[in-house]
Amino acid sequence: MNQLPRLLPTAATDETFGGVTYHIGGELVPVLSVDVSNTPVYFEHHILLWKNSNVRISIKPLKGAVKRMLAGMQVFVTEASGDGVIAFSRDGAGHVVPIHLRAGEELHVREHQFLAATENVEYTFERVRGITNMFLGQSGFFIDKFRGHREDGVLWLHGYGNVFEKVLAAGETIDVEPGGWLYKDPDVKMDTVVDRLSSGLFAAGFNFIVNRFTGPGRVGIQSMYVNNSTSDR
Repeated sequence: MNQLPRLLPTAATDETFGGVTYHIGGELVPVLSVDVSNTPVYFEHHILLWKNSNVRISIKPLKGAVKRMLAGMQVFVTEASGDGVIAFSRDGAGHVVPIHLRAGEELHVREHQFLAATENVEYTFERVRGITNMFLGQSGFFIDKFRGHREDGVLWLHGYGNVFEKVLAAGETIDVEPGGWLYKDPDVKMDTVVDRLSSGLFAAGFNFIVNRFTGPGRVGIQSMYVNNSTSDR
């Protein structure tokens, strides 16, 4: 039997990496708490739950601001720094996933599912090419790209439902419902596969669509499908 995708941990206590110590707790709507005393953290808008009063909030411009503005994407994110702890929570049931990025390591992430990252993680994006990917793949027009810049850093993602990870060998494939993938390694190729299914009754039929991922590398899978018309923007 092929190895099944494994459920990623749903909690973390006193986890230290990339200049920060963080905690993840809660079952239905998890909370991410990060000590930003030594390293600032930038985060998605509207997810702040609480913070120590010494923690300062500011605006951080993103790389490629003009390109982002022309694409209709956010140009700024919010940044937290100072002596203390800040906590984040997205308004929805799910799973907070920490990704430890070594210097030079990169991860591709589904649009709108970034939660927070340490300041040493570079945040860019890539346009999804091909009419099939845009309108049938349901993954939006862009994929977020995060990279450990000059040193190690941490990236936190929010997955809907629970998040599982499948590690693909070279040439190994897995088909995922288009709303079900969360992240992938850069070496993992993603294609949209469309099968025409017919019942034979009055030539009735419909399209069966999946995203096919080809290894080597990791693929993150979320158990609750995302519909772009209702997901966070």
